[in-house]
Amino acid sequence: MATPLRNIITLFVALAGLAVAVPASAQFLSTSAEFLKAVEDRDGSKATELLNAPGTTVVNARDITNGQTGLHLTVDRRDLTWTRWLLQEGANPNIADNRGRTPLIAAAEIGFLEGVQALIDGGARVDVANQTGETPLIAAVHARNTQLLEILIRAGADPDWADNTGRSAREYAAMRGVPPRVLSIIESAESSGTVGETRTYGPVF
Repeated sequence: MATPLRNIITLFVALAGLAVAVPASAQFLSTSAEFLKAVEDRDGSKATELLNAPGTTVVNARDITNGQTGLHLTVDRRDLTWTRWLLQEGANPNIADNRGRTPLIAAAEIGFLEGVQALIDGGARVDVANQTGETPLIAAVHARNTQLLEILIRAGADPDWADNTGRSAREYAAMRGVPPRVLSIIESAESSGTVGETRTYGPVF
């Protein structure tokens, strides 16, 4: 009879431990959701309160439905003030959402130039790609956005990084119909030796 009793006791202990763990996990999810809501609502007081909680990493909280961080939210609304503030508070600019978009990719896609520069200054890697393999530089070429192209090239973006079709920013820039200025920016940067000079490597989370 001792063995079944011991098994029952062990089971109760395990269940008790699980009961403690679940609320802790739920609390983290709740705090993450609260922070993202505060960022979405531009509620600086609430966001600061959550950031100042001891041992918190909520600045890099991700939406459980789409994987977006607070930086994704601020970039999508072209909010330079909040973008800079989150970076100052330690937000990681290299976290990708569920579609493989880092905040820098998102900023490049919408032509948010100030945001692109702020993210680069905050440590964003320029040679990253979304699920289709498109880098910020390729997005700049597609958009014929020469200002964005210059910012990215100056930051060391690789014009020969290919997307999932096998084409690079340089190859897209050389296509018929693309203004010559687009390709000339890439070639001028190469002749001056600025391409790739500040390039950084590492994983995207």
